[in-house]
Amino acid sequence: MGIGVGVIGAGTVGGGVIEILSANTGVIADKTGAQVALRHVAELKQELLQDCDLEGVTVSADANALIHDPQVHVVCELIGGLEPAKTFILEALNAKKHVVTANKMLLAKHGAELAEAAARNGVGLRYEAAVAGAIPIIKALREGLAANHIHAVYGILNGTCNYILSRMTYEGLEFQETLDQAIANGFAETPPDLDIEGHDTAHKCQILASLAYSTKVSLDAIPVEGITNITHLDVAYAREMGCVIKLLAVVRKVEGEIEARVHPTLVPETHLLAAVRNEFNAVYVESDCADATLYYGRGAGRLPTASAVVADIVDIARRGEAPALPPFSYTHALEVRDIGLLEGRYYLCLTTEDHPGVLGKVCTILGKHGVSIASCIQKNRGEGEPVHVILMTHTSIESGVIAALAEIDRLDFITEATHLLRVL
Repeated sequence: MGIGVGVIGAGTVGGGVIEILSANTGVIADKTGAQVALRHVAELKQELLQDCDLEGVTVSADANALIHDPQVHVVCELIGGLEPAKTFILEALNAKKHVVTANKMLLAKHGAELAEAAARNGVGLRYEAAVAGAIPIIKALREGLAANHIHAVYGILNGTCNYILSRMTYEGLEFQETLDQAIANGFAETPPDLDIEGHDTAHKCQILASLAYSTKVSLDAIPVEGITNITHLDVAYAREMGCVIKLLAVVRKVEGEIEARVHPTLVPETHLLAAVRNEFNAVYVESDCADATLYYGRGAGRLPTASAVVADIVDIARRGEAPALPPFSYTHALEVRDIGLLEGRYYLCLTTEDHPGVLGKVCTILGKHGVSIASCIQKNRGEGEPVHVILMTHTSIESGVIAALAEIDRLDFITEATHLLRVL
């Protein structure tokens, strides 16, 4: 069956989709038997199309005209943001058109509404490119691991943050210096807040949690912490403990609830995720039958992300007249677990005056709240300067750790707020 494709938005990803569909339809047909053709492109900034091969393709500045073009069977929404993207997608679904999108923010905030519209109209809503770019993690969870109970998902899902942390780790740079270089080299958006504050990763975390456990997950329920407070000293101390720092999305099922959280994490250097450097992404999945599997590749970029969009188009073409797969299956109603109930190990960096008895008082407070110390390192910073005391805890409950730190930070010899990082 021949499939006509319409692309709304010819920016970075949309331009990549246009390029692939213009150049590689023969490759797609050879490998899959799917006949896919670009039929319509809608873009307000027509100058973005000047280098595109659009012979025989309708070009307009009207997304609604594209949606209702009878030659278009699959609408690709690639403008991003909430509006008008949401309106365009709903209009396309209600017009009985399949939709492919890379819009993780929209899916994270309104995925349930869009899924209901797709189901009501009997059409597909595909979003492989919304999480981890070229990495086929959506297909893996929906198809490759369909027979598995998913125990946990750990994801490095933001290339900007991983690039920054990698350079801090292996070149000893400070956060701001590395961020400035990331912006200059095109690895970070301007402004970079969505990336470095962890919200981009949270959008992807919400999608993975909804998919892995077939339940609606509120984006607002996911605790999010970015990387802006990570220093080169944190990175150096972590390496002394045999770890590297990564911004992780963590999804787990615990006692009938879901842990869904985003934060910097100490990852042991022996773990596969520790080797993921620079702008690359990776997702590590633990399941009951397949055990541990790792998915690795470029999480962003023009052609890698566009490749994932085209893969969804091809899947739609191959299914032909078969019933569309639901984008999400909300067969369970699970709550997001309070992060205060989290059980794990913690890295604590205390900044304190160098007095006798400091560690004893700190350990007494930690013990009162059920937190025991696995290791301790003291770092002198210079004559008369406060010292850093780095503690690694045994497995503890987060609420106890937080309560202990609130009390410790009120001590008169503590000169800065204690820095906490979780350990994988």
